Amino acid sequence: MHIVIMGCGRVGSTLAHILEDSGHSVAIIDRDPQAFRRLRAGFRGRRVTGVGFDRGVLTEAGVESAAAFVAVSSGDNSNIISARVARETFGVDNVVARIYDPRRAEVYQRLGIPTVATVRWTADQIMRRILPEGAEPLWRDPTGAVVLAEVAVNPSWIGTRVTDLELRAGTRAAFINRMGDALVITDDTVVQEGDILHVIAAENDMDRVNKVLAAAPEEDD
Repeated sequence: MHIVIMGCGRVGSTLAHILEDSGHSVAIIDRDPQAFRRLRAGFRGRRVTGVGFDRGVLTEAGVESAAAFVAVSSGDNSNIISARVARETFGVDNVVARIYDPRRAEVYQRLGIPTVATVRWTADQIMRRILPEGAEPLWRDPTGAVVLAEVAVNPSWIGTRVTDLELRAGTRAAFINRMGDALVITDDTVVQEGDILHVIAAENDMDRVNKVLAAAPEEDD
């Protein structure tokens, strides 16, 4: 696939190298030609100097044949405008914009522009490390309505099938981390000692889910 990236900062240059190593063709745009120094000497992709919402610049970068467009410059406005031009003018369906302001990220997500709200994501990751487990989610959708969270499970749940745990706790299990490996849950998966359970749930339901799983399972009548 051909991928166009706007912004040759640390994120953009790293992404360009990863995509090229994965066999994709890459064009990277930046208004500052000095920014291309972040690219390794052997980078084979196109380097295009200019702004990512300029149609001529986008055409030079090959956006007309691009499978995806990524806007990761340092400016929220530039990123969202570029993403909209790529989608609405050139018909690129797969676009992603990095947005620093989480309030803007929610608005643009509702408009159909996938966003990565880096400030909120970084804050969540820090909170997870300085507060007890379960205090902050691993991931949340930009509206904040749905979260993926690591939850503490009472040892009394050991030996219980995860499907039964889901039913009793009223939640959906996403996966289990077992001895450092991510485990996809099947109908036969049973909770084992040391398992770290990750659930996906509504944000406003997480307190209840945490309380249910932190306690011993209730006996069936």
